[in-house]
Amino acid sequence: MADELPASPCVRLCCLDEPGLICVGCFRSLAEITGWHAADAREREAILQRCAERRAEWRLKHPGSPA
Repeated sequence: MADELPASPCVRLCCLDEPGLICVGCFRSLAEITGWHAADAREREAILQRCAERRAEWRLKHPGSPA
């Protein structure tokens, strides 16, 4: 259905990185997590793109990590 919003990337493994800014389960910032339900489809897609970029950076810095 075209009107469906993108699903949350939450994987129920909530754990903030050391600075406490990004969840290493879903790679969203605290602001993105708390604003998810109010975000429209375009905003959610942008959040998902940033999550993918953060996940890729994490994997480069933490080779062998399950994230």
